Amino acid sequence: MKKKLYLFDLDGVLISSLENMKISWKSSCNLCNVKVSFNKFYKNLGMGFFDSLRKLKIYKNQETFIKNYEKTSIKNFDKINIFKDVNKVLRRLKKKHKLGIVTSKDLNRTKKILKLHNIKVDIVSCPRKNLRSKPYPDQILFCIKKLKVNKNDTVFVGDTSYDYYAAKSAKINFVFANYGYGKYDKKYKNKIKNFNEILKYNFD
Repeated sequence: MKKKLYLFDLDGVLISSLENMKISWKSSCNLCNVKVSFNKFYKNLGMGFFDSLRKLKIYKNQETFIKNYEKTSIKNFDKINIFKDVNKVLRRLKKKHKLGIVTSKDLNRTKKILKLHNIKVDIVSCPRKNLRSKPYPDQILFCIKKLKVNKNDTVFVGDTSYDYYAAKSAKINFVFANYGYGKYDKKYKNKIKNFNEILKYNFD
């Protein structure tokens, strides 16, 4: 069954941004004298930044840490690449479907990245007041309501457990991007090994 709305996570699904993250994390750790390895931060990819910091027990200078991270990230946008065939696939999907992005990244950087890589969708949702980060379903439900689409006609493509649980809580189909940053789990019923595969996916 073909869906009417395709929602995508950004990092690890549409773009490859790991090197950018490493540089930004190291810079903020040095600035704020934080001794938490990137590998520990990596395990939390998919959740909101404040939530991740709290989980890592980084309580001091959170705003300074995040502002520097975002500033460093923007300076190193050349370290971000779009995955193969993403724009080609999105253009094909857009002919008959609505498209959206649901990401835990802040809106400012998200917009800049989409413009830089010419990624065009109908709606973009980032965490903000009254819209909790994944694994909560708030952002997904916001997109569904805004675009006036039924849950049964919606699918979310993500690469972490936080994406999965957000989709599950929203009661929509989930597809795991096996090429992204998360580890595959057998509870993920649907998966793709590259972005092209979403075109031929049949949902039951």
